[in-house]
This record gives sequence, structure tokens and C-alpha cells, in this order.
Amino acid sequence: MTVIRPLAKPASALALALTLAGCSSSKAAIDEAHPTWQNTEVNAVSRATVAAGVAAVTSMRQDGTLETAALDLSSGRRLWADPATIAGRLPGMGVQPPAVVEAGPGQGVVASIEPLKQGKWNATLVARDARTGQRKWARPVHSTFGPQRCGAYLCMAENTALTTARMVVLDPLTGKLLWKLPGIAEVEWSDAAKVVMLRMARHPVLSSHDLRTGARSWQINVEQALSPGIDLSGGWSFGSAGSDLVGYVAPFTNLKKKTTSAFGLFSVKLADGKVNWLRPSVVRVYPSGNPGFAPIVRPIDAKGQYGGFARLDPRSGRVVGQITVDQVPGTGWWLAFPQDMGRLDFLKPNAAGATFDFTSGKAAPVKGRQGWSFCVTDPKPLALTGLAQGFYSVASLCEFDLATGRRVAGSGAPPAWFTGSQNGWRLWRDEKGALHAVRDTTGSAPGMYG
Repeated sequence: MTVIRPLAKPASALALALTLAGCSSSKAAIDEAHPTWQNTEVNAVSRATVAAGVAAVTSMRQDGTLETAALDLSSGRRLWADPATIAGRLPGMGVQPPAVVEAGPGQGVVASIEPLKQGKWNATLVARDARTGQRKWARPVHSTFGPQRCGAYLCMAENTALTTARMVVLDPLTGKLLWKLPGIAEVEWSDAAKVVMLRMARHPVLSSHDLRTGARSWQINVEQALSPGIDLSGGWSFGSAGSDLVGYVAPFTNLKKKTTSAFGLFSVKLADGKVNWLRPSVVRVYPSGNPGFAPIVRPIDAKGQYGGFARLDPRSGRVVGQITVDQVPGTGWWLAFPQDMGRLDFLKPNAAGATFDFTSGKAAPVKGRQGWSFCVTDPKPLALTGLAQGFYSVASLCEFDLATGRRVAGSGAPPAWFTGSQNGWRLWRDEKGALHAVRDTTGSAPGMYG
């Protein structure tokens, strides 16, 4: 997952990222080899999640309220929609997506947070049949960060605003409580047998558990893996790299104390939690790939001075390409990358930028080269009705001509390092909120947001 939440989260982290870096219907395409579709009936504000032949997303209605929208994965056709809400999620985490779980052959479930105001309860976790939207069960909620898929189960941190906070693991078909952990936690990785959670506390912990029983197989203090003095208020992000889990913790500056928390990247083995490598005092830049796929970082020294840029190998933590601080072209740019992330591009609005080859570290001509970057650098917060303010839509990516600093018309799908893939499908939101998809790969891979 990614917070930033990571808070490196969608567009909510865009201002931080830039600082660190200096229709009415579904439409399917004809390409049978790489089927594509777009749905403009939704105004997607969260990431999309995929399972059981369904894509689900949190969408904002014209009146500023939220809904959970379920779409047929093969065509983008809208299957159903029901009201959704936010109950206790922090703005820096972005709007939570629904959780989609394939609980067995033909047994898909979409779980989301729906409105409810009754006594001490502020909302309700509702599980619905993925294709029909028929309600299966509900669980009252005081406060939560939202449901997550963990293997064939549902995981959710509940009572997050109370001292009774806990992580619960539920049967997606019945809502039965299978096991629980005290405190607030978030799922960072899972397979059919295990789940790895980030347990949020003054001293954060990563722990691996058996999905059926909750039995812990390993646990590691994140400060021992990276550096003492971590504060998760800055954000975090995790991604898998084969048999490893790569984590990033962002810096948080306490203005009163004039101190900055520890930050950086580290990797642990999914099998036993042993630390593979660490890179303290580096910040992840945006846009860029998931920490488990293609971490791009900048070092910051003890005086707060930024160094150059480096691309790391997520398996070893070694530098596989770098641009020195002396090569950084002044100010007024933001970052962009090509489809293969083989270059580091400095994009300047309506002007010629600069580009460097990551392998050689040398400058390259910008003429005829394009790079992908955020469509906008000054996103506006969502005008949500009756909900906490300060939430942003998940960011959109656009292609730019590096020689002119202008957008490229008619661009195709954003790069895989941004979208990731889920069961071979890559999904993304455009600037207007429409949801797009293409099936041009196989398997699943982490994207920028997890």
C-alpha cells in the first residue's frame, strides 16, 4: 500500500512531492489483443481495486457525496453503485478505495464504508455481491481507514479514533470475525497464506501473520530496520519486489520543536523479516515507481541540503543510475519519466527542459523526447459535502514534449510504473475523473500508489 499515505498519497502528496522534486457512458475498444475501455459515468477519486472480474472505485457525485461504483472488468460497464462515506480516515491518506475479494469460484465481494448515523456509530462496513450489488452483511463502524483485501479475507482497522483501536480480519462472505490485533494497522502485502501489516504506534512495527489463525511468524521494529526517531505523520509506502518487501518512510518536520523525523528506504525478506538493505536519509520523488519496483530518491544531508537523484535496484538497494546535484538544471521544473524509466526528465512548462540517461548519467537531447508527469501541479481539494475537508483525488499523469514543455495530444495509456497492474489489467483516472483500463500485460505488479 501507499500512504503518502503514503503521506505520499495520491494528489494529497503532490505539493510535498513537488517540493521534494524542486462522457456519459462506457466505451470499449476494438483491439482484442489488448482490450481497453473507459467509463465516464464515474468521477473516480480513489484508486481502483480489481478482483473476481470486477473493478471498484470510490466516485464523487455532482452533489459532493461519495459512492462506491462497481464496473465489469472486461467492458467497463457500470454494474451498480451505492453511497459511500469517510469515517475517520485522515486527509493525507486520500479517499479510501473499496476492497474487492474473490472468496471462491464465482463468489466476489465488494466491501466499502457506507453512511450510517446511529448512536455511537458513524458509518457501516457493507459487503455486497460484486456483480449484483446485493447486500450480504454489514458491520457498524465508529472510525476506520477503510477495508482492505488480505488474501481471500477482509482486513480493516476499526475504532481508529478511539483507544480501543484494533485490526479485524473478517470472512468476506459472512462478516464473521476470524481474528484481531490490538492497535491500528494497515495491510502492506498478502498472499493466499500470509499477511504483512504495518502496526502504527510511537515505535512502528512490521509483522507477518497466518491469514487463517492470526499466528505471528515474525515481527520487526521499523526503527531497527531503518533508523530511530520515525514519525509516520510524514507518510509511508510499501511494495513487493519478488520475495522481499521494500518500505519507504517519509520525513515529518515538527515545526514547534524544529526537528525532522528519520526517513528513508529499507527492505526485508517476506519469509522471515530479516533486513536485506537500507538507505536512510533519502526521500522518494514523485512521480516515480513503487518502492518495490523502481525507487527514485534524493539524499538529504544533516543541514537539509538536497543531493542529486538516484535510481535504486529494489532487490539490492544499490544505485543503478544517478544524476549529480551539479547536473540539476536550476529551478522551475518538475520531474517526468519515459515509459521505461530509463531517463530522468526535468520538465519546464512551455519551455525546453532537460533530460539525462540514467545508465550513463549524461545529458541527452530533448528534441523528439516525451516524458510522463503530473497533469497539474496545483490540484484543488475535493468539495465533499458533509465530510472532512482536505481530501484530493488520486493524481493523473499526462505526457509532455520535453522540447516545448507542452502536453502531447492523443497519448495512450500512462506507463506501467505509474498504473501498476492487477490480474493483467492496468487502470487509471484521467483529469476529469473518468476511469480507463487496458489489459496489455499479465499478472499483478505494484504501481506508484501500491
